[in-house]
Amino acid sequence: MRINISEERVLRSVEAMNGCGLRLTGSSGQQKFVDYLKNEIHEMGFDTYSDLYSFNRWEEKHSSLKILNSDGNENIEIASVWPYSGQTDENGITAQIVEIFGKHINYLPARGKIALVKVKDLEKVPTGFAFNQRNSFPEGVSLPEYYNGPVADSFVKIPFLAAAKAMGVRAVICIWEGISDEMVKGQYLPFITDYQGIPALWVGEEAGRRLKKAAREKKKVNFVLTAEREKNAATESFYTVIEGKSRREAIIINTHTDGINCVEENGALAMLEMMRHLKEEELERTLIFVFATGHFRLPDFTERDIQATSKWLKNHRDMWDGKKGHIKAVASIGAEHFGCTQWKDRNGKYQCTAPIDTELVYTANKSLDRVYYSCLDERTLVSTVTLKGHNFLHFGEGQPPRNVGIPDISLVTAPDYLTAINETHQMEKFSLALMCEQIATFIKMTLMLDKMSAEEIGRPEPYSLILGKIK
Repeated sequence: MRINISEERVLRSVEAMNGCGLRLTGSSGQQKFVDYLKNEIHEMGFDTYSDLYSFNRWEEKHSSLKILNSDGNENIEIASVWPYSGQTDENGITAQIVEIFGKHINYLPARGKIALVKVKDLEKVPTGFAFNQRNSFPEGVSLPEYYNGPVADSFVKIPFLAAAKAMGVRAVICIWEGISDEMVKGQYLPFITDYQGIPALWVGEEAGRRLKKAAREKKKVNFVLTAEREKNAATESFYTVIEGKSRREAIIINTHTDGINCVEENGALAMLEMMRHLKEEELERTLIFVFATGHFRLPDFTERDIQATSKWLKNHRDMWDGKKGHIKAVASIGAEHFGCTQWKDRNGKYQCTAPIDTELVYTANKSLDRVYYSCLDERTLVSTVTLKGHNFLHFGEGQPPRNVGIPDISLVTAPDYLTAINETHQMEKFSLALMCEQIATFIKMTLMLDKMSAEEIGRPEPYSLILGKIK
């Protein structure tokens, strides 16, 4: 079955999303994007239904870092700030800088001062601790033996800001080590921590060398990080429905609307294209499209889970649990991170290393794994690995449905620039042709699942444990 996706229309939608600006949770940019999505859906003839939330929002306004020398100040380039860390006033903090050695927990040497900590790139942590490869296509595609990069580093080697605050440290500077300055620039990391109450920022390796030298010479630095803080900031999740012949069973297609570049998150645009095609089909089941908020503010938007869709599931049990006349969701499809090319550090340079960053796709059981691979027909751009949920990890917004017993197929490709902010919205790393082919695959999966019985679809397999396979 051939499905034609208009590249021109998808590109217009990507450009419209980029035109909304930075789409952090609760920001004006996110709300503009939500309004755009809802308007597009309304023009198709469908209603949208919103859940309104409020939370305490934090967003950087200005940051700077200077080493104070007797013959003048030395400006230090900042890679990015630590989201929801803390803030200074406009004059900032001026204090001696102290390098912390060993684990990121003993900050006592920097009491009353500014701590300097190193975050080295993961080198020898086996990928099998986080992932368990099920299958791949083409033959021979596999996960790397060791998994690293900014996202993994910030989650695994996260400096403990709470310990620094408790020990009287005034601010923290984190140095990325073993990664190019170009790769770490603009990384919005980590986005999983609650408000820390102590300002922190990131610098690249070159800036780190200058700061370590200043620490050895017991110099002072001026650290500025001002932020806008808004109590009870508004944000919303919403959903829409395409009615099938039966409302007793449904398929959930979900993503999130907050994001920071053209791939993180463009899943909502893929879902618009899916709706444009699927509304013309004669569907057996009802399709529920969920557009969640809170992925970049997870401490405020999770319900016994680590992803934001869990909040929607809690509020709308009638749309999925099958109890007392409720709709029964028999499958879910997670739509995230379309059109990713691969960029890596090679020979000291951050560069494009492959036209496709290997697609990471969770399949909840063997039946859904077969569904996914059968829908790759006619793809000219494909490099994919399917995964089992492993060690209770299932990255992306496909996890909440899976954790309540809804079997999922979820795309969650993770390029090293996934969480990086830049002026181009990372468009130089985006493949429009790949995104369109992936959307066609998602439409085929939906149609195939719609024709399968609940028994044929099956249930999610238990999480695998210990060390997963990677080939």
